[in-house]
Amino acid sequence: MLRSWRVKLKLLLATVTLAVLLSWLYLFVGSLEYGRFLLLPPCLGEQPSRDVEREALASRVRRVEEENQQLRLQLGQAQAEGSDGSPQWGVSAEDGDTPGGERSNRTACPKQRTVHKCELLHVAIVCAGHNASRDVVTLVKSILFHRKNPLHFHFITDSVAHQILQTLFQSWMVPSVHVSFYNADDLKAGTCPHLLPCRVALQPEVSWIPNKHYSGIYGLMKLTLTKALPSNLSKVIVLDTDITFATDIAELWAVFGKFSDKQVIGLVENQSDWYLGNLWKNHKPWPALGRGFNTGVILLLLDRLRRLGWEQMWRLTAERELMSMLSTSLADQDIFNAVIKQDPALVYRLPCFWNVQLSDHTRSEQCYTEVSDLKVIHWNSPKKLRVKNKHVEFFRNLYLTFLEYDGNLLRRELFGCAGLPSLPSNQLQQALEELDEDDPCYDFRRQHLTQHRVHLFFLQYEFLALPNPTDVTLVAQLSMDRLQMLEAICKHWAGPISLALYMSDAEAQQFLRYAQASEVLSARRNVAYHIVYKEGQFYPINLLRNVALANTQTPYVFLTDIDFLPMYGLYDYLRNSIQQLELPQRKAALIVPAFETLHYRLTFPKSKAELLSMLDMGSLYTFRYHVWPKGHAPTDYAKWRTATVPYRVAWQPDFEPYVVVRRDCPKYDQRFVGFGWNKVSHIMELDAQEYELLVLPNAFMIHMPHAPSFDISKFRLSAGYRGCLQTLREEFHQDLSRRYGAAALKYLTAERSL
Repeated sequence: MLRSWRVKLKLLLATVTLAVLLSWLYLFVGSLEYGRFLLLPPCLGEQPSRDVEREALASRVRRVEEENQQLRLQLGQAQAEGSDGSPQWGVSAEDGDTPGGERSNRTACPKQRTVHKCELLHVAIVCAGHNASRDVVTLVKSILFHRKNPLHFHFITDSVAHQILQTLFQSWMVPSVHVSFYNADDLKAGTCPHLLPCRVALQPEVSWIPNKHYSGIYGLMKLTLTKALPSNLSKVIVLDTDITFATDIAELWAVFGKFSDKQVIGLVENQSDWYLGNLWKNHKPWPALGRGFNTGVILLLLDRLRRLGWEQMWRLTAERELMSMLSTSLADQDIFNAVIKQDPALVYRLPCFWNVQLSDHTRSEQCYTEVSDLKVIHWNSPKKLRVKNKHVEFFRNLYLTFLEYDGNLLRRELFGCAGLPSLPSNQLQQALEELDEDDPCYDFRRQHLTQHRVHLFFLQYEFLALPNPTDVTLVAQLSMDRLQMLEAICKHWAGPISLALYMSDAEAQQFLRYAQASEVLSARRNVAYHIVYKEGQFYPINLLRNVALANTQTPYVFLTDIDFLPMYGLYDYLRNSIQQLELPQRKAALIVPAFETLHYRLTFPKSKAELLSMLDMGSLYTFRYHVWPKGHAPTDYAKWRTATVPYRVAWQPDFEPYVVVRRDCPKYDQRFVGFGWNKVSHIMELDAQEYELLVLPNAFMIHMPHAPSFDISKFRLSAGYRGCLQTLREEFHQDLSRRYGAAALKYLTAERSL
């Protein structure tokens, strides 16, 4: 027994000596730049700043010294007990645990959980309205740029964001990206099938909470995620729309593996003094643990939260605090913090580089020392990019990189993951494979099959839910070189407008700045701008027209081109004409006669009489009189000069007037790209469907001069271009004959007689 005791005593003394040596060694290397990497195993997927590294070293030194004291105490106890007693060994704190039993994630490297490259990562985002739907695209781009895993986005939206984002993702067609929508406005009750949209009334869950934050009721929606998301979804990363990722989101997903058994929520500490209550006199924030936590980035273990009764937990906390606070100031963040204050064991403290908060007067600079330290940037100030920060220029450039990044480049396949859906769709893929690359018209056919990204309602749009039954929307399309026409058209047309804009990601941002700076455009809320992103070598003119047409909300549409200015008062005149001609009871297309000027500056005629005078003086012409008279000659301008009532005209080959028709008219044929036959084919189909062609006697529009488009130049210079256009015309005739039978034969006969 004595021999055994002596052996233990020698081991104990050796341990004390080793601990003392390690203590001095840590102190020595603590001042070295890479001391942490000499003595501590690196944390995979994390690159904390040097300040954090030194703090980790200091913490380890303090822990070793505490262990030394315990060992000395135990040694004294062992000597006092002698040969008859067994020494009582103290249990040192486990690496990463604090004396209070809470796990610390700042001082050590917990077991690193790697994410398999084919593991599906789930991301939830609350998004409502036109502006948030536009902002969230930059967040999604930053995630897609870095990601190596399949993703499932869960969007909690209003009806506006639902329509915008659903169209965007369907047209984006990013491989290995799934999207589900949960409509916060939907009041239908129901259950949530596996990873499908959930029909649960979300707004009533939080509408009783007064909220002063600019996010409104949607700023509280993150509280409802345990109920809104599918019941078999166990964990999710929750993000605000003003987040930008600078790393692979899988690194953040891996942090779930570091949660203790009690932790259910991962958050970064708030980097402002808001919850300390010292920002101004009588400032009274909601209760929070220390500085509180920011909810711009959240890791939620949904299954554990459901078992804990999360819904009842946050409701009771909110009800209690609202009795004295009366309302929330920071939306869901106040309630999350109040719950955590009550039960600190619920939270896992994420390192602050997972949510670098760029609001004014924050401690965000302590989260990084070099570019490589950055993980997630959070523009959580209402000032957004205008926020005051020492390194704001760097952060702004990083944000702008993704803002203007070509989203088409993010359609990357994830190889090596069996069972993942491959995009484009099988039908589209088959059509692409069937194309003959030796076909002289291959480029035209390839363009027709190109899947363009579409962002509907790029700017704020407001429209009456119950429009006038004779109301009409002006429909047109344009590219960047026609922006100057927008203000003039808005001055001439007071009614709703639907525009499809063909632009790159960078050009779309230029347009946004232009529209926001324009007093005329920013004052209008009934102009819908739909961005169709550039891809391919031809201008997809009929695709653009169809996008603008499909997203109108009035019973009638005025199908025009962006280079035309409608006469003053045309909006009211068309609505009256629709009513007087009883158009709802007949199938008719109202023709607005087209004229043109060769002068960039024009005193616009205020009446038909003034226009006729200008025609006689030679300052105006009938449209394309010099180069393409067949396009508008059937309008019969001679008759129009004296007409006082609408008159009917017959279809003729190459007729391409600008018309007012019902919104459910035939779509434009999208095989026609670039220049040539894009409107002619549409008028031909209207005639095939037996539309009456009625010329309005007191309506007119004037084409303004502009430089020739790139596509018209190619048409004039390239025999191959013109040959392919002829081939497409013949194929269109064949399709028309199949759809309309013998009635369509007259078009082919008329073509051959020319």
